[in-house]
Amino acid sequence: MKQLRPYPQAVVTKKAARAISAGHPWVFEGEVRSLEPSPATGEAATNGCVVDVREEKGTYLGTGLLSEQSKIRVRLVTRNANDRVDDAFWRRKAAWAWDYRECVMGARALPGAEPDTNCCRVVFSEADGFPGLTVDRYEDVLVSQVGTVGMERLRPTVYPALLDTLRGRGQAIRGIYERNDIASRAKEGLPSYTGWWPEPGACDPGEPSVVARENGVAYALDLVHSQKTGFFLDQKYNRRAVRDIAAGRRVLDCFSHVGPFGLNAAAGGAAFVRCVDISQAACDLAAANARLNGLEDVMGFTCANVFEYLDALIADKRRRTEEGGPFDLIVLDPPAFTKSRRNVSAAARGYREINNQALRLLPRGGYLATCSCSHFMDAERLKAAVAQAAHDANVQLRQVEERQQAPDHPIVWGIPETHYLDFLVFQVV
Repeated sequence: MKQLRPYPQAVVTKKAARAISAGHPWVFEGEVRSLEPSPATGEAATNGCVVDVREEKGTYLGTGLLSEQSKIRVRLVTRNANDRVDDAFWRRKAAWAWDYRECVMGARALPGAEPDTNCCRVVFSEADGFPGLTVDRYEDVLVSQVGTVGMERLRPTVYPALLDTLRGRGQAIRGIYERNDIASRAKEGLPSYTGWWPEPGACDPGEPSVVARENGVAYALDLVHSQKTGFFLDQKYNRRAVRDIAAGRRVLDCFSHVGPFGLNAAAGGAAFVRCVDISQAACDLAAANARLNGLEDVMGFTCANVFEYLDALIADKRRRTEEGGPFDLIVLDPPAFTKSRRNVSAAARGYREINNQALRLLPRGGYLATCSCSHFMDAERLKAAVAQAAHDANVQLRQVEERQQAPDHPIVWGIPETHYLDFLVFQVV
């Protein structure tokens, strides 16, 4: 006799069933026909609970977490009807996530440098089957962000699973610092807060500060006030790509944040690096990081709006020299110009403009590293924007390489939202 399932049920439309069959883990608000109690226990569905998803005819599609206030009503965590979403389930997922990082990151360290798993993304939300959860590792600190009510309820189960997994593999982890201050939590009816997760039986982890090393470069990270979880780990290997071509060059690092591209270029032997960011706090941290690595003599920092700054360099050759130019390697790492599909056209204009400005400054033989970190501004749209920028600047480009986010931020086919970063390197010919 078929065993009755212990979870409430979300009955969904044929459209939702097709999307799930194609690999997507989301069921949207308008795709839920009804919520029914568990056939085994009679338990009704509640916000954040585990629910089975099935078609109207009864076919099982998967099991996920319910979000009653979100447009994404259910996020799947498994498609296996034999799974029970209990402590052992999440411990298996935690082990799989770390196994993957050890495999794809473990052997990539630079000679004589730190292992690439010392600073990496440990959990990448839906890509690892933890919908709404991001966990980054910076040396002995895990920094988490929770964006869904289901994962908020599961913190007492998931966090110990992650800590036990890493510590069990010989990793020294002080604790989990929560950066649950993201705006998206409001859409789930969740409060905003930050601080150490109170691990049962553990000592006070102390100040949430850390000096992290990536690609052999040290960074003093402000885990409390910095953007996201404190750093942008997804560009790890793209920074290496810049480092590989930086020797002897004069580099302009635009939208530099705390300086990781510029620091990698300087560590790779650049003759000079100018970092530019609109945030004075970011520029100050970048300068501090330059001093921390003994690179302050070959680096300079300017707080400015990058669009206005590049226009000023284009208009004034003397200004270029004063800023450390002329530059023959320019890095463009702007924030996402769009976070929704409806603004893609405006975003494309922004990417065309910024790339056109950079190309007008570069000499023949110079290099451009440019990227988009928006899922909606995908690789083809970015290439089209750069191609138009090159046409308008009357230059031709030779592609050096095309890259994406580092593999600790895995791209899962069938979930296009997991592919959000595209990175291109060109030479002007």
